[in-house]
Amino acid sequence: MLRIALPNKGTLSEEAVTLVKEAGYKARREAKELSVLDAANDVEFLFLRPRDIAVYVSGGIVDAGITGRDLLADSRSQAMELLPLGFGKSRFCYAVPKESGITEIAQLAGRRIASSYPNIVRDDMARRGLSCSVVKLDGAVEISVRLGVADAIADVVESGTTMRQAGLHPIGEPVMHSEALVIGHPGVAENPQLRSLLKRLQGILTARTFVVVDYNVPEARREEACAVTPGVESPTVTPLSKEGWYAVKSMVRRSELNHVMDRLEEVGATGIIVSSICTCRL
Repeated sequence: MLRIALPNKGTLSEEAVTLVKEAGYKARREAKELSVLDAANDVEFLFLRPRDIAVYVSGGIVDAGITGRDLLADSRSQAMELLPLGFGKSRFCYAVPKESGITEIAQLAGRRIASSYPNIVRDDMARRGLSCSVVKLDGAVEISVRLGVADAIADVVESGTTMRQAGLHPIGEPVMHSEALVIGHPGVAENPQLRSLLKRLQGILTARTFVVVDYNVPEARREEACAVTPGVESPTVTPLSKEGWYAVKSMVRRSELNHVMDRLEEVGATGIIVSSICTCRL
């Protein structure tokens, strides 16, 4: 039986469960159940603290799990990234008070840095050849400077609103860009059940990215229209019963859809219809 760890709370939890459900698995728990058995797919889902998931995966206690890249890095575990999931995106940055006069990360040498991710800070400072004092906090890192606990912070940033409200601003380039990941330990890399899970999840992610566009176009403008909708490999083109006209079907990135429809109209396409995709395999 495949054992998969899912976040039991936090920003990644709901989206992780939704993604797994859309991939055809039973993963919705009642109340605060610690595990859910999906007998049809021979999978057990375990609901664990997001920060602990990499440790369980690395130790082989569970086969794979969903957590953040930042949490994986801070765990210093041997779990490996298997599939980026595209949600829970954030940046890991250093930040200081605006009045501090600090403009570069190198100026943090010898100072106190508060963080909920102490190992990321220590590893990054070691790479830079710098030494600092890391103050480990479990939350509310932004207030630490005002309370005199630290001179700077290192934390994940999504919108940056909380940081600005605390009178802090980021310095230097982000240490890393984080997002939700499927992680696994090397021993399950060839597990057929895990490969099936990854294919299903990838199918859902691809379906969220693309839509299918159908339209009719006269033969004289067909090549122009197909250039607008080249598809993943190539569009499907079928002659219509109406002489000199063709039906075209193609996958288009959802983010580009309105621009594509504008261009299709400009080249003479008609009957433009857009359909969502539930899942797919490319």
